[in-house]
Amino acid sequence: MIKLFQEERRISMPEIGLTHFDAGGAAIMVDVSGKNKTHREAIASGRICVSEAVYAAITAGTAKKGDVLGVARIAGIMAAKRTADMIPLCHPLPLAKCSIDFTLEEVPRHAVYAAATVKVTGETGVEMEALHAVSTALLTIYDMCKAIDKRMEITDIRLERKSGGKSGTFVR
Repeated sequence: MIKLFQEERRISMPEIGLTHFDAGGAAIMVDVSGKNKTHREAIASGRICVSEAVYAAITAGTAKKGDVLGVARIAGIMAAKRTADMIPLCHPLPLAKCSIDFTLEEVPRHAVYAAATVKVTGETGVEMEALHAVSTALLTIYDMCKAIDKRMEITDIRLERKSGGKSGTFVR
């Protein structure tokens, strides 16, 4: 059934710029063996909007599960390092750096803004690692504070900047 579907495609995926598909439409890992190693960096961000009670617990360090931002930082770093285990077609990369920074925002809503910076010298970029890191950091905040209030909202996860590689620099 799947083979029949692939044969019926009128446009091959590489023709329209999708690199994770072969000429027959099957999902593939992109071959980066011919690419030059370059310094690559990506920054992703997102936020979690929280209630006043959750915000107070995070800022005062009184959440029952412990240091919310400290644990979220470690979770984000671990996620960046394991991105290829979660995103099937990502290449495992020897990361040179991963940092997670938090900014507490009181207005207009109580929120925690997270930014993940990931660096590597390699044949492929680290956008997915940065996005995975920031997502996991925010999910960890949710997990550690859900006993206080389950109405938290994770929003605005996005790539802010990337540099290196053939496509050059992207800045939102």
